[in-house]
Formats: sequence, C-alpha cells, structure tokens
Amino acid sequence: MSELSNSPLHAEHEKLGATFTAFGPWNMPLKYANELDEHRAVREAAGLFDLSHMGEIWVTGPDAAKFLSYALISNLETVKVGKAKYSMVAAEDGGIIDDLISYRFEEEKFLVVPNAGNTQAVWEAFQERAKDFDVQLKNESQDVAMIAVQGPKAAEILVPLVEDNKQDAVYELGYYAATMGKVARKFAIVARTGYTGEDGFELIVYNADAPELWNELLRAGEEYGIKPCGLAARDSLRLEAGMPLYGNELSRDITPVEAGMSRAFAKKEADFVGAKTMRARAAEGPQQVITGLESSQRRAARSGAEVYVGDTHVGTVTSGQPSPTLGHPVALALLDTSAGLEPGAEVEVDIRGKRYPFTVTALPFYKRDK
Repeated sequence: MSELSNSPLHAEHEKLGATFTAFGPWNMPLKYANELDEHRAVREAAGLFDLSHMGEIWVTGPDAAKFLSYALISNLETVKVGKAKYSMVAAEDGGIIDDLISYRFEEEKFLVVPNAGNTQAVWEAFQERAKDFDVQLKNESQDVAMIAVQGPKAAEILVPLVEDNKQDAVYELGYYAATMGKVARKFAIVARTGYTGEDGFELIVYNADAPELWNELLRAGEEYGIKPCGLAARDSLRLEAGMPLYGNELSRDITPVEAGMSRAFAKKEADFVGAKTMRARAAEGPQQVITGLESSQRRAARSGAEVYVGDTHVGTVTSGQPSPTLGHPVALALLDTSAGLEPGAEVEVDIRGKRYPFTVTALPFYKRDK
C-alpha cells in the first residue's frame, strides 16, 4: 500500500487535535473534538473544511467547451463565464467514472474539480479524449489547496477578508458561480459551491498560502461560532442534503440514468462518451433509482443493508446514519423501479439480521431556508 498524502494544512489540523482517516490516497481529518458539534455548527453558524484532497484540472484552448461537452455527459458550451456546472464523467459502457464541477473563467478556460480518489482516472480519461480537440490540459492537484467555509454565517465571515474592490462581487456571487481575487491578502479562486446543503464558499489557493488563510478564517469566524470540521461531519451534512457520494451512490456499476442525471443530456444533440448506452437506458427507464428512506425508530441503516417489501428484495442501502438535524435515521438506497415505491411507501431494512420499518421519502431530507 502506498503512503498516504498529507494536506498542506496537516500541521494546522494536528494543532487542533484532529483525528485522521484515509480518504482515497489522502490522510485527512475525520473529526476534531466532536463530529455532532461540527455538524450543528454548519447548520447554525459556520464550519471550516479542508478539501485539499480534491483535484484541480485546467482545460484551456479554442475547443475547451467543445471538448468538455464530449468528455462529460453535460453541455458545457452553454455555461456562461463566471458560472459552474455539476456533471459526470462516464465510461463507454455508461458507468460513472466520477462526478465533478466545472467552472468557466474565460471563454476558453475551465477549471474542473474531480473527487480525491478519482482525480487520476479523470486525468487519464481527459488525456485520452482530448486527442481530437485543440485544448491544453494541466493537472494542478498537487500544487493547490481547497478550503470551504459553509453555513448561514459563511458570507459574513468571508467577505470582510476579501480585497475591498471585490467584496460586493463576492457577497453577491450567485450559487454555482465563481470569481478570482485576494482573500486575506492571498490570491484565491472563490466559488459559491458546497457539499453541505448550506450557503457557503469553496476557496482554492496555492499550497504555501493555505495555512495563513485557514487561520484567518478561523479567527474571523470565532465570534460567529465557526468550527473546524472533518469528513465525518461533511458526510452527515451531505446525506441530509440528499447529495450522492462516489463509491456509495455513484460507481462504475451504475449509469447517470440511475443517478437521476438523465436531464443532463436529455436535450444534448452532440456526441459524448457513453451517449449510446445512456440514451438507450434512459429510453428504457432505469432498473434502479437512488431513493430516500427515513425511520421513526432509533436503529440506523448502514451501507450494504438490504431493503424488502414483504419477502421481496427491492434494493440496497448505499448510505445511512442518524440525522443530527432531524433527530431520526435517514438513508439513501438504490431501489428497484419495478417495485413502484413512491414517497410514503413502507419498506423494511435488514439491520444485523432484524428488519426495521422505513418510509420512502422525497429528497432532500433537509433543505435550508433561502
């Protein structure tokens, strides 16, 4: 097994008493003092996350938008400068290689941010798919860090640290939009994106600048109750928000159709990798779909738990745990469409050999007040 990579913020996490865990090829904070307190801080005030394990791939050149529209399942040619789009990279057989966000900073300049464990796979797929396009690819994943401030107080914490002539632009930045400027005197990419279901920002900075920016954000957020947050809180937050996790809800074994992403290519006329398989699957209708489950009892369903209606097996839980915000267990599951399970339908989940009642529910489980 190869040695895990440490984040540029590793020393700061050690000072804060973090517990670490392996995440893909990275050694990242799992939690600090208490993951429940971290979760609640994001819902009520703000949390600070180290996302330096995420990848950063620049795509530039006259064919940048055209190339990405071929390499991804979505149409990137319609994305306006300063905006971003969530999409997926699929294999020829339709299996999902990764889900990611692409930011357009100029007509011929995009930044693509893949997941930690899939960055190399995305990079290799891009290199192979770029052969017939006038584009340049640059992988800066090892050169930069990503820090996220998430929660209802995120803007109040971040904006005063932004250079004066950019403060209004950052404060007014729309969801899935991005800009560039100085934050705490350091050059940064600032995007209004996140993986928590709350308002927030994700900042990309050079590795050498990351520790100072991290500490400046902690100081600025102290009066608001900001807490450093690890991957445990990030997972419980994204689950409440109904957001998929690669390796759980998303994998090479399912297509974007099962993941509910048919709309991404429904009106797309141009060819893209995996198009034939996905369009056929969409026309037939998916055999399984990602579905929400919740329960009023205390036992949480975990990944791998089997779901039943009577004696009929109808699916498998992909993620599940008690919801700190809602106060009861929630789960995501891949359920058979043939079972015809609509919100309100009752199912049973096998948890350690005993079945417990769960109710099918619409996603997300939690949605913030705008």
